[in-house]
Amino acid sequence: MTPVPAADVRRGDGADVCRFVEAYARITADSIAGLTGAPLAPREWQRRLIAQTFARTPDGRRRHRIALWGMGRKNGKTSLAAAVALYGLYAEGDGAQILSAAADRDQAKLLHGAAKRMVELDSELAGQSKVARDTIEDLATGSIYRALSSEAYTKEGLSPTLILADELHAWPNREMYDVLALSMGARVDPLMLIVTTAGVRADATGQDSIAYTLYQHGRRVATGEIDDPTFFMAWWEPTEADARIDDPRVWAQANPGLGDILDVADIRAAAQPGRTPESEFRIKRLNQWVTSSQAALPSGAFEARKASRIVAVDEPIVLFFDGSFNHDCTALLGATVGPTPHLFVVECWERSLDDPHWRVPIGEVDAKVRETCRDRRVLELACDPFRWAKEMEEWATAGLPVLEYATSSPSRMVPGWAKFYDAVLAGKLTHDGDARLVRHIANMTLKIDRLGPRPVKEHRGSPRSIDLGICAVGGYDRATFHAANPPMPKEILIAWA
Repeated sequence: MTPVPAADVRRGDGADVCRFVEAYARITADSIAGLTGAPLAPREWQRRLIAQTFARTPDGRRRHRIALWGMGRKNGKTSLAAAVALYGLYAEGDGAQILSAAADRDQAKLLHGAAKRMVELDSELAGQSKVARDTIEDLATGSIYRALSSEAYTKEGLSPTLILADELHAWPNREMYDVLALSMGARVDPLMLIVTTAGVRADATGQDSIAYTLYQHGRRVATGEIDDPTFFMAWWEPTEADARIDDPRVWAQANPGLGDILDVADIRAAAQPGRTPESEFRIKRLNQWVTSSQAALPSGAFEARKASRIVAVDEPIVLFFDGSFNHDCTALLGATVGPTPHLFVVECWERSLDDPHWRVPIGEVDAKVRETCRDRRVLELACDPFRWAKEMEEWATAGLPVLEYATSSPSRMVPGWAKFYDAVLAGKLTHDGDARLVRHIANMTLKIDRLGPRPVKEHRGSPRSIDLGICAVGGYDRATFHAANPPMPKEILIAWA
């Protein structure tokens, strides 16, 4: 949770919001939280959440313009957000404009529909309201609450006082978010309340999604790296990225309503092997971001294999080279030969996202490959030949131990990936913890077809590099090959000859 001064909380509107919720909000469907029509009593954690969200500064202005609430599914997010929307409609003055926005029309109507049902269940609110399919109007003040269609954000005339952005992780890009955020400019003390679970980090453009971008911003605000008092975030997630999905303590960290609003039996059933894909469980139940809905490795598994180790220059290694010309990056990785190979980054030449004219420094790459083979005990230089066949021929002519290893070939990568995957989970490899290597591994997704599973980019054209990850898979494959097939001693070769 981002920090909020206690004095700002005390002078804020949190108590008023909670009193409104207690008086007018209703449970809209039978659940373990209660029966339909029963008062929606805010839990203590919900009271704290509301109080911090609606804090005010000493000059009386609302402290936050953006508030991000993130938690696992079925923790009462929709009901609480609907109640907050009604507070904005009935209690925040004349001419208020409240909007529900989501990735599509049906999603936007879920929250709006919950609010409509609360109005219908309360005779006082129903008596002063005009309820239509997509709107609720307070006849006394002229305030209106509208559910946006997928195209409505492009229309003129939006001037919201309160925006409820539902499941922001599913929005295809940031266009609607930017339009809505700018539309609040004419209002005094507007608020955009984002209520979401985690999701896949990238959006349809291949860039970080707006939801993941805001989450990262909130993390920096919470740690003090960034000072942004206008932004509030409360996010429930496991304290460890690789937390076990079958651990009840982990469930509680991501689900503040567990055992009260959320049935423990429901989440226990979802955690059973084979019931829910791990990446989906981490998103929906543990509120963790994943690189893809088919992440190649379990979250945090590779990071756990980091080890502090210095590789001596006379220690036998294999090098793995994966090159490009003007996209992604070019990578050179080393792997020690032994029972537990250690992976380490030799060099990585990566294009900056804001430099479309970048080209791989071929001369620099060539020099680094030759230098490494000269200064270290390199048993093999495995190379993907795509676009680098000429350089590979020159290296072989110069006496470098070149081996062609086509990473696009399923016959190479399917068995190579199987070995690598098992080694990561079983602790049969280590690595140097280089941030680029960890990032590239996390960017890999799994392609599964009749030829077998193998790591690939999340989609063609994605700016997320995986080259060091591919080098890690191929490097481990070749390192274990040499460990199992050591060269014969020279005296035996002479006698045999």
